Amino acid sequence: MIEMSRADFEVLVSEALDQVPTELAALIDNVAVFVEDDAPASDPHLLGIYEGIPLTERGHYYGGVLPDRITIYRNPTLEICESVEDVVDEVNITVVHEIAHHFGIDDARLHELGYG
Repeated sequence: MIEMSRADFEVLVSEALDQVPTELAALIDNVAVFVEDDAPASDPHLLGIYEGIPLTERGHYYGGVLPDRITIYRNPTLEICESVEDVVDEVNITVVHEIAHHFGIDDARLHELGYG
């Protein structure tokens, strides 16, 4: 396990978001991104989660709702990494994975694409 402050980890998440292609980032709608130290007790090894209504499921009724939420979990990520480079890679993969859920891409397809 590698040690990294929450502030440094948040910078990595921000940098990962900055790497999302502009054309794709422009399509992200009503999503807030958070960093939490620990994953839920029910799934302590979870690296990230998307909670919300994917774009593919939003209809004309969609409006006036709280933002969808992407949460990236610091401690589970640090537990599986052996270097800062590993953390950077894992954060990038996790951020892309969760954004993909916002676009309606499921886990099976993400695994096929190498983001699982």
